[in-house]
Amino acid sequence: MAGRINDDDVKAVRDAVPIDAVVSEYLQLRNAGGGNLKGLCPFHDEKSPSFQVSPSKGLFHCFGCQEGGDTIAFVMKIDHLTFSETVERLAGQAGITLRYEEGGYNPSHQRGERIRLVEAHKIAADFYREQLNGPEAETGRRFLAERGFDQDAAAHFGVGYSPAGWDHLTRYLRGKGFTDRELISSGLSQDGRRGPIDRFRGRLMWPISDTSGDTVGFGARKLRDDDNGPKYLNTPETAIYKKSQVLYGIDLAKKDIAKASRAVVVEGYTDVMACHLAGVTTAIATCGTSFGNDHIKILRRLLMDNGSARVIFTFDGDAAGQKAALRAFEDDQKFAAETYIAIAPDNMDPCDLRLAKGDDAVRDLVEPRTPLFEFALRQIVGRYDLETPAGRAAALDEAAPVVARIKNSSSQHEVAVQLAGLLGILDTQFVVKRVGQLARWARDRGERGPQSGGPSRGGPARQQEPAPRAPSGPALNLRSPAHRTERELLKLALQKPALVSPAFDAYGEDEFTAPPYAAVRRCVAEAGGTEQGLAETRDYLAAVLDAAPDDTVRNLVTELAVEVFHGKSIDETYAGMQLVHVRLRAVDRRIHDVQGSLARLGHNVAPDHLAAAQNEVWVLQQYAESLRSHGAAAL
Repeated sequence: MAGRINDDDVKAVRDAVPIDAVVSEYLQLRNAGGGNLKGLCPFHDEKSPSFQVSPSKGLFHCFGCQEGGDTIAFVMKIDHLTFSETVERLAGQAGITLRYEEGGYNPSHQRGERIRLVEAHKIAADFYREQLNGPEAETGRRFLAERGFDQDAAAHFGVGYSPAGWDHLTRYLRGKGFTDRELISSGLSQDGRRGPIDRFRGRLMWPISDTSGDTVGFGARKLRDDDNGPKYLNTPETAIYKKSQVLYGIDLAKKDIAKASRAVVVEGYTDVMACHLAGVTTAIATCGTSFGNDHIKILRRLLMDNGSARVIFTFDGDAAGQKAALRAFEDDQKFAAETYIAIAPDNMDPCDLRLAKGDDAVRDLVEPRTPLFEFALRQIVGRYDLETPAGRAAALDEAAPVVARIKNSSSQHEVAVQLAGLLGILDTQFVVKRVGQLARWARDRGERGPQSGGPSRGGPARQQEPAPRAPSGPALNLRSPAHRTERELLKLALQKPALVSPAFDAYGEDEFTAPPYAAVRRCVAEAGGTEQGLAETRDYLAAVLDAAPDDTVRNLVTELAVEVFHGKSIDETYAGMQLVHVRLRAVDRRIHDVQGSLARLGHNVAPDHLAAAQNEVWVLQQYAESLRSHGAAAL
């Protein structure tokens, strides 16, 4: 079996793949100042960005959940890969050939499960695309043409065809070196009477990719009457495919979603194709499941959850579509974005609308029309006879709890007023009080009740910013001037070592009063000191991280390595001030300790000890005065 990856090759991979390019595949990044970028953390749920990336240092750190590290650490965590799997994946992207110690390179053994399954899906996607050009796939090509999709459209979306035989793909993948176990676990094959057979046969195939662009599954549409399976058949749950965590078209739409701060959620593969071809390039769809929490998390990271963001749902106007819209409304407040619903004339989906009325009609459809909360409330009250007092009361009983779930009290009041208008109840305050009463009851029962404050934006209120989570690392008193200065000095040592070297390397751990900072100082020393950072900052930071004894210290190193400085001009003068303040406080502490020791001993101190202590105090006092008078020059 192959051995460990060569250390020089790991370094080459780390240097070759920019961390901001990798992270941008999963979330939107914006300028955070100081050369850093920020976004919504993919590792915990948050409403405002506390996740920062430092491209120059190749590091990321979340100030909310304390996750941090380099490019390899990010990919390992977000895609649940081993170290070797991650390095191999990034090496493949960078075109780097890896060397393996203790036995050489054996790809069939060395590559991890996820790498193998993704590779199988990539080969399968290419296989299916090629089959679409064959004579057997005439039915599939006709299906696409009837829906307005030509050969170029099919190629753009990677649409393919699975042959009708039992094991065409299975035999093809076996020939590529994949085992039967891998074929079954990938979901591309299934158990047959005499071994694995193709899962998808005689169907039109849509490849489903994750946010990084890797094909992780397929959606298959039946074409023949003798196919007894469902109209659409998706890849089963596998190690790389979780239907609640994928969105069809996200790989094509993510950049435009981030750029436009808008996402359009449609119901099917052909609807996504129709929208993109009509110019609505922010369209995505769920894959055989309803829109849920994990889908929201994906979109929120791309939208950055700013107040101008828009999410537009398109649903059929039939009962099933209305039910889907109401389900989406239940999760509405998990967005900071405004949510809308768009229903085409005659209940057509975007694909049919494009065929009937052209691209302009599709573009017009998804312009924000009806707020989702308004649609949901109209659906509720529409089931009752509002001409009678009993009907209005019954409608209020069902609709008021929905409004009471709105977290922001200002917006809750506004929507309650609108509800009164929908119901035709002239006593608006009665409806407002009813909603407020239900909200209080929910809060008293321990449910998530409304929070006061915050601007009303004309839609369902969004949950207010939660209180900052306490860091999981060691407790630090950041109100302490000493701790603040020590923190700035460590940030300089990690981010701009040239400004504090060589003076910093003469500082002892005891000059840092916070134990976590002393631990970071120790890591810098074990990495060779700030002198090592003068040539190549990334290698130096990697050495400091390697010296960390545990994840707590390692996370603090990444935090300090990406955190912005407090000063306006980060130059030699600023660095000198931090060096002086930390040293001066250390000198003052030593003077205080010696004088305190003499005071405790009183008349019992030996004359020679007294003389030595008094001399030390005098020397320290002169040094302190020199630091105060001459600053960094006295160091």
